Amino acid sequence: MDTSKESGEPEVAQRDLIAGIEEVTNKDHDLTVIQAFKVYPKAIAWSAVLSAALIMDGYDFKLFGLLVAQPAFNEKYGKLQPDGTYQISAAWQSGLTNGSNIGQMVGLYLAGYLSDKLGFRRSMMITLLVIPFIIFLQFFAPSLAVLEVGQVLLGIPLGILETITCVYAVEVAPTCLRAFLTSYVSQNWVIGQIVAACVLRGVLNVEAPWSYRIPFAVQWLWPIPVAIAVFFAPESPWWLDIDKTVTLMVLTTEHEREAGSSTTFAACFQGTDLRRTIIVMGCYCMQIIAGTTLRAYSTYFFVQAGLSTTQAFNMSIVTYVLSFLGTCVMWCLMPYVGRRTLFISGLVALCIIDFTIGGLGVPKATSNLSWAIASLLVVSAFVSYLCSVPVIFALVAEIPSSLLRSKSVAIARLSYTVLNIAANVLTPYQLNPSAWGWGAKSGFFWGGSCILGLIFAYFVVPEPKDKTVAELDLLFKKKVSARKFTAVRVDVSEVATKTG
Repeated sequence: MDTSKESGEPEVAQRDLIAGIEEVTNKDHDLTVIQAFKVYPKAIAWSAVLSAALIMDGYDFKLFGLLVAQPAFNEKYGKLQPDGTYQISAAWQSGLTNGSNIGQMVGLYLAGYLSDKLGFRRSMMITLLVIPFIIFLQFFAPSLAVLEVGQVLLGIPLGILETITCVYAVEVAPTCLRAFLTSYVSQNWVIGQIVAACVLRGVLNVEAPWSYRIPFAVQWLWPIPVAIAVFFAPESPWWLDIDKTVTLMVLTTEHEREAGSSTTFAACFQGTDLRRTIIVMGCYCMQIIAGTTLRAYSTYFFVQAGLSTTQAFNMSIVTYVLSFLGTCVMWCLMPYVGRRTLFISGLVALCIIDFTIGGLGVPKATSNLSWAIASLLVVSAFVSYLCSVPVIFALVAEIPSSLLRSKSVAIARLSYTVLNIAANVLTPYQLNPSAWGWGAKSGFFWGGSCILGLIFAYFVVPEPKDKTVAELDLLFKKKVSARKFTAVRVDVSEVATKTG
């Protein structure tokens, strides 16, 4: 028997495997954005289809911030104030906004298990088909308590959708398109907010109860169409260059398993995955830390700042259209500027804007000051979606290991939701004249928190641009500093060598 030949066969196979890995990695790095759009149109299309589910989340996120600025809604559910107007108390404003967040916490916990057991398609279809029944509670709600129940229940499916859409986007994309598809998830969130602002502006002069029931009814429009589209979507997301790419995926997964990774929530807080989990939690929470809650109440803020109800709703529409355009401009910058650079630059700009808003709130309110504050809120929304929010979605999806991506994204969103609950308690009290009545001076608070976020981003958040999943795994395993991710080069053949 020729033993030398047999012993040589594994070495040949190993060399072929390494060559294949290097080939697919080099191909991924050499692929330009334009080429990727031409080569992978189906991956892009299906990611866009699933991401459309997040329109509902954006709509719900904005809805109650708009409704509390609507006179008819306040007259129905609020209490008469000494000045003759109706106001919903700060406690109930916080409760209505946080109702969805509480439900989302349950949904985020379920998402990790559902996607593992049922897959993306079935999990999304079931979730989408449940939503229309929950909307009936909101539509016919006779009291704030029933609205609260509806918000909690609606939050559960929204939490599931938030996780699945983000993970699916990163898994279908080649390296050069990851940031585009994951940031497009946040773009759908903005679209939902634009729709909400336009709907509320459109019903401003409609008589009650339809002035506040129509906004709830609009939510019936998209769950069924999106569910039908998802039915035709491919279940397996990693489906690019089948042979060699799948080989790299399998080896990456095996490498993560051999490194001690498992697929439990607890595994996200062990070994190198702990660092990755802290990063994604911090990034997701940065939306709140940088003052997005203040922008969510922008219409109510505009009214309290002295603008008429009509002007306030018009400004809200402008705000969210500019948010949409901000992401579009960011896409133009993405091939040339790193995520980390955009992220940190955006936080610096938001710090300056928040403190400026706070400063304008110190003098006695005038019409000119009110318009200046409103304009700065509009600018902050544009900056946020130019440099911050869509980049956060990209970072949160790219940083986790492939084995733990669904659960890591769920944990990140859960941490965001918990912080958002606290922010949604604080913000109404900050703005409501019957509570603390800070008004524009709230900008000082959010400017201070933004500085803390900036420090975290500088020292903790790495640069994943142009790095494959395998390369990111190796960089984290080698404990490379966040500020050196771009400079350090790793050899992905190590994955094959160590798993072989």
